[in-house]
Amino acid sequence: MARNRVAFQGARGAFSEDAARQLLGNAITFKPCERFEEVFESLASGDVNAAVVPIENTLHGSIHENYDHLLDFKLPIVGETRVRIVHNLIGRPGGTLSKVKTAISHPVALRQCLKFFKQHKRIRSEIFYDTAGSVRRIMEEDDPSVAAIASATAAKYYGAKLLKKSIEDDRQNYTRFFLLRQKAPKRPAKKGVPLKTSIVFATPNKPATLFRCMSAFALRDINLDKIESRPFRGRPFEYLFYLDFLGSPDDPNCRNAMSHLREITDFVAVLGCYPQAA
Repeated sequence: MARNRVAFQGARGAFSEDAARQLLGNAITFKPCERFEEVFESLASGDVNAAVVPIENTLHGSIHENYDHLLDFKLPIVGETRVRIVHNLIGRPGGTLSKVKTAISHPVALRQCLKFFKQHKRIRSEIFYDTAGSVRRIMEEDDPSVAAIASATAAKYYGAKLLKKSIEDDRQNYTRFFLLRQKAPKRPAKKGVPLKTSIVFATPNKPATLFRCMSAFALRDINLDKIESRPFRGRPFEYLFYLDFLGSPDDPNCRNAMSHLREITDFVAVLGCYPQAA
């Protein structure tokens, strides 16, 4: 197996492929997967030795399914990166914008390009399962009236043509990705590199419990980067809390906060400690 064989969801040319290159460089091979669960299964089974999954988007919000998989598969987070999402209208070679009548893409991508469709009312949107996969589709079919919305990487990979660049509504459109491995490294980063830690915990269903949990960090001036709640399966209308804080569980201050947290929760699990994205 290649030293860095990476699984990701989507077809070749997906934004996850850009994220993988940002995290691991170009000396990698890829295993595209149809479903996020397949990505996690591929890494857990050893079919690949790394996986890259999106966890949140600045416009769309969190990818809740992947929060659930992080807990279920227990594969450690070892890195993160952010990719600016640039949507492009992509057609077949020789195609032109004036010929396009239909644009296909993932529903999230289509919703992020509403101004383009408002300006080009003759072009209708059509849902497809994947952004990069939509480019593959138009290259398989000889129909210049159908275009795709996807990344420039997808256009290059399939030999397609950029008909109109950067058609997304909001330029501040970023997706945060996690790099997963089967085992966490003993030292997550070089000395001096800021670290971030992701954890998940469950609280007793009692008044002010979540406030007390947050106090474990607030009293020690530990910066919380994000908190996300998810339904706790088997305990209706109770929740798991996914939390990112700046620092490492090995830092004395953070270690004390984690110890405090364990005293007031039903369970705490560390999902990973990794270098912060720049």
